[in-house]
Amino acid sequence: MGVLNDGFHNRLLSCSSKIIIPQAVYSELSDASAPAPVQAWIATPPNWLTVQPVSQPSDAIADLLDPGEREAILLAQELKADLILLDDMKARRAATERGLVITGTLGILDQAATMKLIDLAAAVQSLQNTSFWASDSLFQKLLDKHS
Repeated sequence: MGVLNDGFHNRLLSCSSKIIIPQAVYSELSDASAPAPVQAWIATPPNWLTVQPVSQPSDAIADLLDPGEREAILLAQELKADLILLDDMKARRAATERGLVITGTLGILDQAATMKLIDLAAAVQSLQNTSFWASDSLFQKLLDKHS
């Protein structure tokens, strides 16, 4: 939600031609506990965003994850997705075990900076003002890569 909450979402997420999210992620983004900018964004989602239900049953490992992460992994497997966006370490491990290609919020920032779509320093500063967490050294490594 950090990318959505920081105001860069349209430029960042449009790095992809189509993004598909499961119902559980949609529910998390539209929940009253989500930040107001996130709720507003998901209330009128862009054309490149699709909400799709998961049709395959869950499994024991995925059951250990939060509903949004679990459904995202199951949907990525079902669709044979090119890429899945996950930041949670348990979810990333589960996705890796299933052979999925993963990126995270910082990976999206990296791609957007490479494509010259954003001011990376401003994006990092904005992201640090959200509930998103990454170590200072990880943020610095990303900034150094693009300096």
